Amino acid sequence: MKPVERRLLREVPALRRHMTNSTALAVLGAVLVTAQAALLARVLADGFAGHAVRVGPLAALAAVMTLRALLTWVRGTLAQRAAAAAKHTLRDRITGRLQHTDPLRLATRRHGETATLLIRGLDALDPYVVGYLPTMTATAVVPTIVVGWLWWTDWTSALIIVVTLPLIPVFGALVGMHTATRTARQWRLLARLGGHFLDVVAGLPTLRAFGREGHQTRVVGEMADAHRRATMRTLRVAFLSSFVLETVATLSVAMVAVPVGLRLLGGELDLRTALTVLLLAPEAYLPLRAAGAAFHDSAEGITVAERVFAVLDDTEAQLATRTGRGPAPDVRTALLRLDRVTVHHPDRADPALLGVGLTVRPGEHVALVGPSGAGKSTLLSLLLGFTAPTSGRITVDGTDLRDIDPDAWLAQVAWVPQRPHLFAASVADNIRLGRPGAGHAEMRAAARAASADRFIAELPDGYDTVLGEHGAGLSAGQRQRIALARAFLKDAPLLLLDEPTAHLDPESEAAVTRATADLMRGRTAVVVAHRTSLLPYADRVISVRAGELTLAEGLLAS
Repeated sequence: MKPVERRLLREVPALRRHMTNSTALAVLGAVLVTAQAALLARVLADGFAGHAVRVGPLAALAAVMTLRALLTWVRGTLAQRAAAAAKHTLRDRITGRLQHTDPLRLATRRHGETATLLIRGLDALDPYVVGYLPTMTATAVVPTIVVGWLWWTDWTSALIIVVTLPLIPVFGALVGMHTATRTARQWRLLARLGGHFLDVVAGLPTLRAFGREGHQTRVVGEMADAHRRATMRTLRVAFLSSFVLETVATLSVAMVAVPVGLRLLGGELDLRTALTVLLLAPEAYLPLRAAGAAFHDSAEGITVAERVFAVLDDTEAQLATRTGRGPAPDVRTALLRLDRVTVHHPDRADPALLGVGLTVRPGEHVALVGPSGAGKSTLLSLLLGFTAPTSGRITVDGTDLRDIDPDAWLAQVAWVPQRPHLFAASVADNIRLGRPGAGHAEMRAAARAASADRFIAELPDGYDTVLGEHGAGLSAGQRQRIALARAFLKDAPLLLLDEPTAHLDPESEAAVTRATADLMRGRTAVVVAHRTSLLPYADRVISVRAGELTLAEGLLAS
């Protein structure tokens, strides 16, 4: 069993229960198989001998066959439930981790690959859970019980089976190693295709504007064709493996059947024993043959499981730095302090912030200015708790931010990013993201405070208008005012604004500036500003350059 399979069983309780159930059902199934073979051999032997067939053995045989059919149904039902529970557990774990992952890190990933993993990818676990795991338990149980019965019935035939049984897993392992490599390549191509296709759909207007949609159509076609070829190569190997295993199993059964036939003709073996051996011998090889076929069906699921754990491990280090469970101090009276904070991003040689120190007093408005990439957004990410400092610490009234419950801290923070995300939901639902339990009157008041009520009233269904993906149908300024309305509705004491007036026309900038100034009143605010419209409302202007902070008095005076 591979390390990823052991980890699956260790971390997914449903699979552990599934293995226990499968083992118990395999034992029961093996007992029924031997009983059916013995009863059928008895009925046939009596028939060939000219004896009258008694009702008792026939009724017992019918009962055993009915129980085997019922057992097959129970095994399939439990396996399907275990597969659904395992997928639900892994999806919950991934989405839970992504919810607490630094948005800056999430932005560097291809969302299409993550979506493929969560949907199509995890569905590939079905063959592994439904087919492979029950078959593996059967390979450990059924041959042992069958060979044990045969040893008691005819030890010579049992010895031949014991010698030939290892040939099937040996040949299966030789072909299986080749299959695993091809399946991993097939999954990588599928994930790449899903990620690229989502990028193309999202950027289709830009591609059409530059006349590149035809080129991307060809690229997607080439990627789809590469995935098709990889899939066909994997299927060829799977078919070859099945042929090899079936051939070895057939020859092994023949090695048992030929001596049995010769001994039967020579009078060394009675018909009933010979029939029992011939009926049970294929059953000894059947689980191993089925395991070979199930392995190829489940190979993609194992590859997906490796990718799932890679995503979970990738976020483990960050979550380890956010284990605080302490209460959050009241931000309305708290002093925020960055004490010699340094932040190194894994994909950059230079630090995003280098030994910075900053103190923000309660109710103070601090503006951050500087060129793009200087570290302004990283500083906001630190205050949000999304990014952990490489060295140094952030304190709230003397309490390290890492020791504070993240949910309790974020309950006191309102964040307005440069490009706010609007969901494909109604305008009202997008505003209520700031406080889901808010009433309609409170939501409308927040929209009015953000100067968003006028354009909302002009929408086809007003506040009930359903927006497109990413707020399609609204201008940049309108989307920004929806985000400000969220912040007004949340009414949090700490306000973090990341360039709220960037990329806006003068009229929209003026409206957003007025709304932002109203929002900042009476709150502690840290504002990242490229334009000067918000600087007059700041108590201090801090210049951020090359990861270092300096006071920009000249900008404040202007």
